[in-house]
Amino acid sequence: MRIALIHALKHSIVPIEASFARLWPDATLMNLLDDSLSADVARDGHLTSAMTDRFLTLGRYAASTGADAILFTCSAFGPCIEAVAREQAPMPVLKPNEAMIEQAAARGHRIGLLSTFPPTLQSMPSEFPRSIQIVPKLADGALAALDRGDRAEHDRLVAQASRDLRDCDLIALAQYSMAPAAALVAEASGRPVLTTPDSAVNKLKQLLAVTA
Repeated sequence: MRIALIHALKHSIVPIEASFARLWPDATLMNLLDDSLSADVARDGHLTSAMTDRFLTLGRYAASTGADAILFTCSAFGPCIEAVAREQAPMPVLKPNEAMIEQAAARGHRIGLLSTFPPTLQSMPSEFPRSIQIVPKLADGALAALDRGDRAEHDRLVAQASRDLRDCDLIALAQYSMAPAAALVAEASGRPVLTTPDSAVNKLKQLLAVTA
């Protein structure tokens, strides 16, 4: 199976490849990175029709390579990814947090949504069922630390921010790049922690009827 991975942040590549290596090593992966996507949505402050067109173009290219499924790892672009899914149906096209949201909604009613990218906290809460109470929290400065190559500082800031979510049933880490900090977040908050990459890989296997 050929899986196209489309990224808006370079930091997402290593965590999702690690999940595939552990959970689905036989999958053939193709990485597409356009890091101007995240910069442009941060600049504009909202998703535009031009941004949707860019996502449709990426989806068409991925499909043209013979991909069996597309996984977007960029969490601030839900409506754009939904447009790709409609155009590419019946090919599976997953939003980055889709599988994790399903797990979170089944396990708790008050969910701490921890993010390092501010636009995610605008777009992602609406993807949860209305019955779920979302408590958004930004790990301020963490993404900048990661951009500098300081993973330890990123993880420290993420764990520090998670302490404000200790009254939640669980904590969902919104960015793929946050997955390596999961153990620190669990220790700092005392809450169960869900990450996105493993959930996404397992859902793709299910959709494509791949057995372990």
